[in-house]
Amino acid sequence: MHDSHTAPKHDHGFGQDVVRPGERLTVIVIGLTAVTMVVEIAAGLAFGSMALLADGLHMASHATALALTAFAYVYARRHAHDRRFSFGTGKVNALGGFAGAILLCLFALFMAGESIHRIMAPVPIEFNYAILVAIVGLIVNGVSVLILSDQHSHKHGTRGDHHHSDDHNLRSAFLHVLADALTSLLAIFALVAGKLFGWQVLDPLMGILGSVLVARWSVSLLRDTSRVLLDAQAPAAIVNAVSEAIEGHPETELVDVHIWSIGPGIYAAALTVSAAAPLPSLTYREALPKHLGIVHVNVEVEHRCSQPAPQS
Repeated sequence: MHDSHTAPKHDHGFGQDVVRPGERLTVIVIGLTAVTMVVEIAAGLAFGSMALLADGLHMASHATALALTAFAYVYARRHAHDRRFSFGTGKVNALGGFAGAILLCLFALFMAGESIHRIMAPVPIEFNYAILVAIVGLIVNGVSVLILSDQHSHKHGTRGDHHHSDDHNLRSAFLHVLADALTSLLAIFALVAGKLFGWQVLDPLMGILGSVLVARWSVSLLRDTSRVLLDAQAPAAIVNAVSEAIEGHPETELVDVHIWSIGPGIYAAALTVSAAAPLPSLTYREALPKHLGIVHVNVEVEHRCSQPAPQS
């Protein structure tokens, strides 16, 4: 027996047409981050501070990633029921994140190269102006963290169906602005130390440290998004939970399992079940735990014939 379906009878939106609570907050934070980014980059160039320039570029990298996230939100929602997308538009988020990660790598290389150049050929730094701009950047980042923190904490602690239990894009935005705040603190530390003790070399060193932070984040994002785009197998915990649910039936074996991500927190599955006394495929589908977020399941059921007893 094989479970089949025709497209018109099934909704493949999988909740992607819903406006998520974090979407509007993310747009507000993008605006704040973009304005501060422009000010810090301009000030870093004008006042000779590599730490300030690195902080501005770090904010630029996150503003770009957040903008791509916002675009993915809108595009995924508007095309959620477009039948050209076999499993909905959930992977638009991963595609936007992958593109943002590529941009992050370029930002990190530029920051590291410029910082090394400043170590070899120092330029005068107007510390007072640079410190003032860095403090303004830290304040804006702090406000952004406050804007997202309440919603992030609420969603992270809320239990519900798989569509609303966690907004991964909101969590990503929250971590971005938190990282921006930490980078601003590094810039302020380097500028104050340079002003008070003459440790001007700390400024480009903080630029190098900032580039390392951006590079690590970009590599992590590339790894995670590429796994989604390449249909990597779901985490072992999900696969094991599916195996336990299926093989909980008597004389039943899950002989082939494919579970892959089709959007943030949601999965599709193609399973082959072998049983001595096969049950309807619907029975196996309904046995899967709801909290796993498996929203689309195809089950192929094979009748396993009993082996004849060996003849003496």
